[in-house]
Amino acid sequence: MTSLDRRNFLRLGAASLAAATIPALAQSTSTDLPKLGVVAKVVGKGTVEETIKHVNELGFTTCQIYLDALNLGQVKPLQAALKKYGVTVSAISEHNPGPRVFDFDRGPSTIGLVPSEYRRERIAALKLAADFANACDVDAIHSHLGFIPEEPTSPAYEAAVAAIREVAEYCKPKGVMLLAETGEETPITLLRTIQDVGTGNFFVNLDTANLILYGKGNPVDAMDVFGKYVRGTHMKDGLFPTNPHKLGEEVAIGKGRVDFPELFRRLHAVNYRRTITIEREISGPQQTADILASKVYLQRLIETNYGKG
Repeated sequence: MTSLDRRNFLRLGAASLAAATIPALAQSTSTDLPKLGVVAKVVGKGTVEETIKHVNELGFTTCQIYLDALNLGQVKPLQAALKKYGVTVSAISEHNPGPRVFDFDRGPSTIGLVPSEYRRERIAALKLAADFANACDVDAIHSHLGFIPEEPTSPAYEAAVAAIREVAEYCKPKGVMLLAETGEETPITLLRTIQDVGTGNFFVNLDTANLILYGKGNPVDAMDVFGKYVRGTHMKDGLFPTNPHKLGEEVAIGKGRVDFPELFRRLHAVNYRRTITIEREISGPQQTADILASKVYLQRLIETNYGKG
Protein backbone atom coordinates (compact mmCIF):
# COMPACT_ATOMS: atom_id res chain seq x y z
CA MET A 1 0.00 0.00 0.00
CA THR A 2 1.42 3.38 -0.94
CA SER A 3 1.89 6.14 1.63
CA LEU A 4 -0.97 8.05 0.00
CA ASP A 5 -3.24 5.02 0.33
CA ARG A 6 -2.23 4.62 3.97
CA ARG A 7 -3.00 8.27 4.73
CA ASN A 8 -6.34 7.95 2.99
CA PHE A 9 -7.13 4.84 5.02
CA LEU A 10 -6.25 6.51 8.30
CA ARG A 11 -8.28 9.59 7.41
CA LEU A 12 -11.31 7.49 6.51
CA GLY A 13 -10.88 5.32 9.60
CA ALA A 14 -10.76 8.31 11.88
CA ALA A 15 -13.94 9.62 10.36
CA SER A 16 -15.86 6.49 11.40
CA LEU A 17 -13.84 4.86 14.45
CA ALA A 18 -10.63 -12.91 -16.45
CA ALA A 19 -13.22 -14.33 -15.02
CA ALA A 20 -13.07 -17.84 -16.39
CA THR A 21 -15.84 -20.39 -16.84
CA ILE A 22 -15.84 -22.64 -13.77
CA PRO A 23 -17.89 -25.78 -13.07
CA ALA A 24 -21.02 -25.83 -10.92
CA LEU A 25 -21.53 -23.09 -8.34
CA ALA A 26 -19.66 -20.65 -10.58
CA GLN A 27 -18.82 -17.04 -9.88
CA SER A 28 -21.83 -14.76 -9.85
CA THR A 29 -22.58 -12.78 -13.01
CA SER A 30 -24.62 -10.28 -10.99
CA THR A 31 -23.88 -6.60 -11.39
CA ASP A 32 -24.46 -6.06 -7.65
CA LEU A 33 -21.56 -4.74 -5.62
CA PRO A 34 -19.83 -7.13 -3.21
CA LYS A 35 -21.27 -6.74 0.27
CA LEU A 36 -19.16 -5.96 3.29
CA GLY A 37 -19.41 -8.49 6.10
CA VAL A 38 -17.60 -9.50 9.25
CA VAL A 39 -16.43 -12.72 10.90
CA ALA A 40 -18.78 -13.55 13.77
CA LYS A 41 -18.24 -16.16 16.48
CA VAL A 42 -20.51 -17.91 18.97
CA VAL A 43 -18.24 -19.13 21.75
CA GLY A 44 -18.46 -19.96 25.43
CA LYS A 45 -21.77 -18.83 26.92
CA GLY A 46 -22.57 -16.59 23.97
CA THR A 47 -25.75 -17.07 21.95
CA VAL A 48 -26.43 -16.80 18.24
CA GLU A 49 -28.83 -13.92 18.90
CA GLU A 50 -26.17 -11.93 20.79
CA THR A 51 -23.69 -12.58 18.00
CA ILE A 52 -26.01 -11.58 15.15
CA LYS A 53 -27.21 -8.53 17.11
CA HIS A 54 -23.58 -7.41 17.38
CA VAL A 55 -23.12 -7.85 13.61
CA ASN A 56 -26.12 -5.59 13.09
CA GLU A 57 -24.85 -3.02 15.62
CA LEU A 58 -21.57 -2.80 13.71
CA GLY A 59 -23.57 -1.88 10.61
CA PHE A 60 -23.14 -5.11 8.63
CA THR A 61 -25.83 -7.08 6.85
CA THR A 62 -23.81 -10.26 6.28
CA CYS A 63 -21.25 -12.38 8.12
CA GLN A 64 -19.32 -15.60 8.14
CA ILE A 65 -20.19 -17.40 11.36
CA TYR A 66 -18.35 -19.86 13.58
CA LEU A 67 -20.19 -21.78 16.29
CA ASP A 68 -17.94 -23.34 18.91
CA ALA A 69 -20.47 -26.09 19.58
CA LEU A 70 -22.11 -26.53 16.18
CA ASN A 71 -25.27 -28.65 16.22
CA LEU A 72 -28.51 -28.77 14.28
CA GLY A 73 -30.42 -27.57 17.34
CA GLN A 74 -29.02 -24.12 16.63
CA VAL A 75 -30.56 -23.87 13.17
CA LYS A 76 -33.85 -22.33 14.28
CA PRO A 77 -32.30 -19.86 16.76
CA LEU A 78 -29.89 -18.70 14.06
CA GLN A 79 -32.64 -18.34 11.47
CA ALA A 80 -34.73 -16.35 13.94
CA ALA A 81 -31.83 -14.03 14.79
CA LEU A 82 -30.97 -13.48 11.13
CA LYS A 83 -34.57 -12.53 10.37
CA LYS A 84 -34.83 -10.28 13.42
CA TYR A 85 -31.70 -8.29 12.66
CA GLY A 86 -31.75 -8.36 8.86
CA VAL A 87 -28.48 -10.27 8.52
CA THR A 88 -27.47 -13.06 6.15
CA VAL A 89 -24.69 -15.65 6.48
CA SER A 90 -22.22 -16.12 3.62
CA ALA A 91 -20.46 -19.18 5.05
CA ILE A 92 -20.38 -21.51 8.04
CA SER A 93 -16.90 -21.78 9.55
CA GLU A 94 -15.87 -25.13 11.05
CA HIS A 95 -12.48 -26.23 12.41
CA ASN A 96 -13.19 -28.67 15.24
CA PRO A 97 -12.51 -31.02 16.96
CA GLY A 98 -9.04 -31.41 18.43
CA PRO A 99 -6.20 -28.98 19.02
CA ARG A 100 -5.03 -26.41 16.50
CA VAL A 101 -1.69 -24.73 17.09
CA PHE A 102 -1.01 -21.86 14.73
CA ASP A 103 2.76 -21.97 14.46
CA PHE A 104 5.39 -23.71 12.33
CA ASP A 105 6.36 -26.31 14.93
CA ARG A 106 3.02 -27.91 15.82
CA GLY A 107 0.81 -26.49 13.09
CA PRO A 108 1.52 -29.23 10.53
CA SER A 109 0.50 -31.95 13.01
CA THR A 110 -2.60 -30.24 14.42
CA ILE A 111 -4.37 -28.13 11.75
CA GLY A 112 -7.02 -29.31 9.32
CA LEU A 113 -7.54 -32.60 7.50
CA VAL A 114 -3.84 -33.31 6.89
CA PRO A 115 -3.06 -34.76 10.37
CA SER A 116 -4.32 -38.36 10.28
CA GLU A 117 -4.93 -38.38 14.05
CA TYR A 118 -7.89 -35.98 13.77
CA ARG A 119 -8.96 -36.58 10.18
CA ARG A 120 -12.03 -38.77 10.61
CA GLU A 121 -13.49 -36.58 13.36
CA ARG A 122 -12.93 -33.43 11.35
CA ILE A 123 -14.44 -34.94 8.22
CA ALA A 124 -17.52 -35.74 10.30
CA ALA A 125 -17.58 -32.19 11.69
CA LEU A 126 -17.38 -30.66 8.22
CA LYS A 127 -20.21 -32.91 7.04
CA LEU A 128 -22.29 -31.67 9.97
CA ALA A 129 -21.40 -28.11 8.96
CA ALA A 130 -22.67 -28.90 5.45
CA ASP A 131 -25.94 -30.19 6.90
CA PHE A 132 -26.20 -27.06 9.03
CA ALA A 133 -25.48 -24.79 6.07
CA ASN A 134 -28.06 -26.58 3.95
CA ALA A 135 -30.69 -26.25 6.68
CA CYS A 136 -29.95 -22.51 6.96
CA ASP A 137 -29.90 -21.97 3.17
CA VAL A 138 -26.20 -21.00 3.29
CA ASP A 139 -24.22 -22.03 0.21
CA ALA A 140 -20.71 -22.42 1.66
CA ILE A 141 -18.70 -23.86 4.53
CA HIS A 142 -15.05 -23.05 5.08
CA SER A 143 -12.11 -24.35 7.07
CA HIS A 144 -8.36 -24.43 7.39
CA LEU A 145 -7.51 -27.70 5.64
CA GLY A 146 -3.94 -27.80 6.94
CA PHE A 147 -0.37 -27.77 5.68
CA ILE A 148 -1.11 -29.56 2.39
CA PRO A 149 2.15 -31.19 1.24
CA GLU A 150 3.98 -29.67 -1.71
CA GLU A 151 4.95 -33.04 -3.18
CA PRO A 152 2.00 -34.19 -5.34
CA THR A 153 3.03 -37.85 -5.33
CA SER A 154 3.51 -38.15 -1.56
CA PRO A 155 1.15 -40.42 0.39
CA ALA A 156 0.34 -37.52 2.73
CA TYR A 157 -0.78 -35.36 -0.20
CA GLU A 158 -2.88 -38.16 -1.66
CA ALA A 159 -4.53 -38.76 1.73
CA ALA A 160 -5.31 -35.06 2.09
CA VAL A 161 -6.88 -34.91 -1.37
CA ALA A 162 -8.99 -37.99 -0.62
CA ALA A 163 -10.23 -36.46 2.65
CA ILE A 164 -11.09 -33.13 1.03
CA ARG A 165 -12.83 -34.90 -1.84
CA GLU A 166 -14.96 -36.89 0.62
CA VAL A 167 -16.18 -33.69 2.26
CA ALA A 168 -16.71 -31.88 -1.05
CA GLU A 169 -18.68 -34.80 -2.48
CA TYR A 170 -20.89 -34.78 0.62
CA CYS A 171 -21.46 -31.04 0.19
CA LYS A 172 -22.24 -31.09 -3.52
CA PRO A 173 -25.78 -32.54 -3.61
CA LYS A 174 -26.70 -30.10 -0.84
CA GLY A 175 -25.69 -27.15 -3.03
CA VAL A 176 -22.88 -26.26 -0.64
CA MET A 177 -19.35 -25.17 -1.55
CA LEU A 178 -16.30 -26.20 0.47
CA LEU A 179 -13.89 -23.26 0.80
CA ALA A 180 -10.22 -23.71 1.77
CA GLU A 181 -8.91 -20.84 3.85
CA THR A 182 -5.52 -19.81 2.50
CA GLY A 183 -2.35 -19.76 4.52
CA GLU A 184 -0.77 -23.07 5.35
CA GLU A 185 -0.10 -24.10 1.75
CA THR A 186 1.44 -22.28 -1.19
CA PRO A 187 -0.98 -20.93 -3.81
CA ILE A 188 0.18 -23.42 -6.46
CA THR A 189 -0.35 -26.32 -4.05
CA LEU A 190 -3.88 -25.13 -3.36
CA LEU A 191 -4.55 -24.83 -7.09
CA ARG A 192 -3.24 -28.36 -7.65
CA THR A 193 -5.42 -29.63 -4.80
CA ILE A 194 -8.54 -27.99 -6.25
CA GLN A 195 -7.87 -29.62 -9.60
CA ASP A 196 -7.06 -33.02 -8.07
CA VAL A 197 -10.16 -33.00 -5.84
CA GLY A 198 -12.10 -32.30 -9.02
CA THR A 199 -15.64 -32.06 -7.61
CA GLY A 200 -16.45 -28.60 -9.01
CA ASN A 201 -17.59 -27.23 -5.64
CA PHE A 202 -14.20 -26.88 -3.90
CA PHE A 203 -12.99 -23.27 -3.93
CA VAL A 204 -10.87 -20.69 -2.10
CA ASN A 205 -11.55 -18.48 0.90
CA LEU A 206 -8.86 -15.85 0.36
CA ASP A 207 -7.48 -14.74 3.72
CA THR A 208 -5.47 -11.73 2.65
CA ALA A 209 -3.13 -11.79 5.64
CA ASN A 210 -2.58 -15.52 6.10
CA LEU A 211 -0.45 -15.99 3.00
CA ILE A 212 1.87 -13.34 4.45
CA LEU A 213 1.72 -14.58 8.05
CA TYR A 214 2.78 -18.06 6.95
CA GLY A 215 5.40 -16.72 4.55
CA LYS A 216 3.77 -18.58 1.65
CA GLY A 217 3.21 -15.61 -0.67
CA ASN A 218 1.01 -12.55 -0.86
CA PRO A 219 -2.63 -12.23 -1.88
CA VAL A 220 -2.06 -10.03 -4.95
CA ASP A 221 0.32 -12.50 -6.61
CA ALA A 222 -1.81 -15.43 -5.43
CA MET A 223 -4.70 -14.04 -7.49
CA ASP A 224 -2.64 -14.85 -10.60
CA VAL A 225 -2.61 -18.48 -9.48
CA PHE A 226 -6.10 -19.19 -8.11
CA GLY A 227 -8.03 -15.95 -8.56
CA LYS A 228 -10.84 -17.50 -10.59
CA TYR A 229 -11.54 -19.92 -7.74
CA VAL A 230 -12.01 -17.32 -4.99
CA ARG A 231 -15.50 -17.58 -3.46
CA GLY A 232 -14.95 -15.99 -0.07
CA THR A 233 -12.57 -13.59 1.66
CA HIS A 234 -11.14 -12.65 5.02
CA MET A 235 -9.91 -9.09 4.78
CA LYS A 236 -7.09 -8.55 7.22
CA ASP A 237 -3.49 -7.36 7.19
CA GLY A 238 -0.21 -8.76 8.43
CA LEU A 239 3.57 -8.85 8.48
CA PHE A 240 5.87 -11.58 7.20
CA PRO A 241 7.35 -13.97 9.78
CA THR A 242 10.89 -13.31 10.99
CA ASN A 243 10.99 -16.08 13.60
CA PRO A 244 11.14 -19.50 11.86
CA HIS A 245 9.00 -21.02 14.62
CA LYS A 246 6.21 -18.43 14.74
CA LEU A 247 3.79 -16.91 12.27
CA GLY A 248 4.04 -13.28 11.29
CA GLU A 249 2.00 -10.71 13.15
CA GLU A 250 -1.60 -9.89 12.23
CA VAL A 251 -2.14 -6.12 12.32
CA ALA A 252 -4.91 -3.65 11.57
CA ILE A 253 -5.66 -3.07 7.89
CA GLY A 254 -3.32 -0.38 6.60
CA LYS A 255 -0.44 -1.34 8.90
CA GLY A 256 0.75 -4.49 7.14
CA ARG A 257 2.03 -5.67 3.77
CA VAL A 258 -1.25 -6.29 1.91
CA ASP A 259 -1.69 -4.02 -1.13
CA PHE A 260 -5.46 -3.64 -0.85
CA PRO A 261 -5.98 -1.26 -3.80
CA GLU A 262 -4.25 -3.70 -6.18
CA LEU A 263 -6.00 -6.66 -4.58
CA PHE A 264 -9.40 -5.12 -5.26
CA ARG A 265 -8.40 -4.48 -8.87
CA ARG A 266 -7.58 -8.19 -9.16
CA LEU A 267 -10.86 -9.22 -7.52
CA HIS A 268 -12.80 -7.01 -9.90
CA ALA A 269 -10.87 -8.45 -12.87
CA VAL A 270 -12.19 -11.95 -12.07
CA ASN A 271 -15.69 -10.57 -11.43
CA TYR A 272 -15.62 -11.43 -7.74
CA ARG A 273 -18.96 -10.29 -6.32
CA ARG A 274 -19.41 -12.34 -3.19
CA THR A 275 -18.79 -10.95 0.28
CA ILE A 276 -15.84 -8.89 1.45
CA THR A 277 -15.58 -10.20 5.01
CA ILE A 278 -13.53 -8.34 7.60
CA GLU A 279 -11.62 -10.30 10.24
CA ARG A 280 -9.60 -8.77 13.08
CA GLU A 281 -8.10 -11.38 15.38
CA ILE A 282 -7.92 -9.41 18.61
CA SER A 283 -10.63 -8.67 21.17
CA GLY A 284 -12.07 -5.73 23.04
CA PRO A 285 -12.67 -2.10 22.04
CA GLN A 286 -9.66 -1.97 19.70
CA GLN A 287 -11.08 -4.81 17.63
CA THR A 288 -14.31 -2.86 17.17
CA ALA A 289 -12.43 0.32 16.28
CA ASP A 290 -10.27 -1.49 13.73
CA ILE A 291 -13.28 -3.22 12.17
CA LEU A 292 -15.16 0.07 11.79
CA ALA A 293 -12.14 1.80 10.28
CA SER A 294 -11.65 -1.10 7.86
CA LYS A 295 -15.34 -0.97 6.93
CA VAL A 296 -15.05 2.61 5.67
CA TYR A 297 -11.79 1.98 3.83
CA LEU A 298 -12.92 -1.22 2.13
CA GLN A 299 -16.27 0.26 1.13
CA ARG A 300 -14.36 3.03 -0.64
CA LEU A 301 -12.30 0.40 -2.50
CA ILE A 302 -15.48 -1.45 -3.51
CA GLU A 303 -16.97 1.75 -4.90
CA THR A 304 -13.71 2.70 -6.65
CA ASN A 305 -13.50 -0.64 -8.45
CA TYR A 306 -17.14 -1.65 -8.89
CA GLY A 307 -19.01 1.66 -8.83
CA LYS A 308 -21.60 2.74 -6.29
CA GLY A 309 -24.40 0.46 -7.43
